[in-house]
Amino acid sequence: MLQKTGIALLTGASLAISACVTAAPPPQLAAEEPYLFEPRNGDRVEAFKGTFEVPENRADPNSRMITLGYVRFPSTNPNPGAPIVYLAGGPGGTGVGTAQGRRFPLFMKLRGVADVIAFDQRGTGLSNHLQDCETDLAYPLDKPLFEDAITALYQHAARQCKEFWAANDNDISAYNTLESARDLDDLRAALGAEKINLWSISYGTHLAMAAVKIMDERVDRIVMTGAEGLHQTVKLPKRTDEFYGRIQSAIDQDPAAKAVYPDIAAMMRRVHAKLDADPAVVEIEGEGGAPITLVFGKADMQLLSAFSSADPRNVAQVLALYLAVDARQYEPAAALLYRYLRSGTLELSPMSTAMDIASGISDDRLALVREQAKAGLVGSFLNFPMPHIKDALPELDLGEEFRSLPYSNTPTLLLTGMLDGRTYPDSQAEAVAGFSDVTQIYVENAGHNLFMSDPEIGERIFQFLSGEQVSEGTIVLPLPDFTAPLQN
Repeated sequence: MLQKTGIALLTGASLAISACVTAAPPPQLAAEEPYLFEPRNGDRVEAFKGTFEVPENRADPNSRMITLGYVRFPSTNPNPGAPIVYLAGGPGGTGVGTAQGRRFPLFMKLRGVADVIAFDQRGTGLSNHLQDCETDLAYPLDKPLFEDAITALYQHAARQCKEFWAANDNDISAYNTLESARDLDDLRAALGAEKINLWSISYGTHLAMAAVKIMDERVDRIVMTGAEGLHQTVKLPKRTDEFYGRIQSAIDQDPAAKAVYPDIAAMMRRVHAKLDADPAVVEIEGEGGAPITLVFGKADMQLLSAFSSADPRNVAQVLALYLAVDARQYEPAAALLYRYLRSGTLELSPMSTAMDIASGISDDRLALVREQAKAGLVGSFLNFPMPHIKDALPELDLGEEFRSLPYSNTPTLLLTGMLDGRTYPDSQAEAVAGFSDVTQIYVENAGHNLFMSDPEIGERIFQFLSGEQVSEGTIVLPLPDFTAPLQN
């Protein structure tokens, strides 16, 4: 085992945010060992696998210590800057898993600035000490789904899983964004760094915003894409409808696509109305090849839309499914619903479940979501199963102080995809309203996962983290293909 050298910088600032936080032993320097990192593209790169310990629950003086892990890619810069810590989305994504995928080249590029840390947040990957919960509950196959029944089923599942986690000594009350933010300050100290850079996407930006409330002066720079504010775990249905309006505008620029989809909102509402009046009954191939009959309706299609809205390519596939259902061709939608939603028993991940419930939603915003959902294209399902299960575990909610607007003078680069179906442009602007030094770049025709959509994006991130001036403006990508055939 190799032990990193350096001086751990100790701070009490992370204790100031809540009076209920107990004093914890100062973090030790991380323990590291050489590690041959192998991404899925077949490359290999010399790296270090590191670990450090933190209290699982800083509010509990008797809390156990848990080990958090990361992979460090050493900088190729002879004078490296502050370490760059990648914060995955989800919640539930892993930094190490992300580095193994399509973003691996960007991890390698950013080594030209500083060490790059693929960090696994508590409850994920190398830092997971919890057990997923598989319930004995399942969606019925012989009837369509309705929101009230779905909500009751998931609340039952959440309560069942609460008992399971407690019986297995899983303290899910310790799995919230505030504890993860304190982990970041401990990671900084364990790396022996005065400051760190935060490179974040989606829920990772949510975590970054919580971190600046605790350690703003110890953050050098922040990169965000798909910014999600601390009060925005549950998105507004009206903004989802506006997103589909932007999709329609993109479609209208392509005569071939416009001929197929002259009015996608009208098509979606027409399909919903048909399925409400006459649910689809389809015989498809089930587990082991045995035939099964699946009945689906409006809520099924809304869930399918919500789960597939992040990027234009996925939206194109969902629109193709709606087009088929509109023509009473039900088999493609039924097969997809069965594969991803209606087969097997319900399972809940403790980390992602607890994190979202803890970040929560205010009463005023919940009332607004419910009112807008009545006429919304996907109803209240964009963040399913939130807010549907919040009342099953209300003790996890961090409260309004946590959801208050963060303020920061830290230089921040915000990349906004104009066809982002998860975190919308107006919502992103609200999320960073308390940040005084924001450089925003709009990426036309890009969705939520835009890092690898154009080489210019990686170049702008590299320049920004290098301390160079990056001009605001727009990067224009080609129009998505909304006439692509359905994928199996």
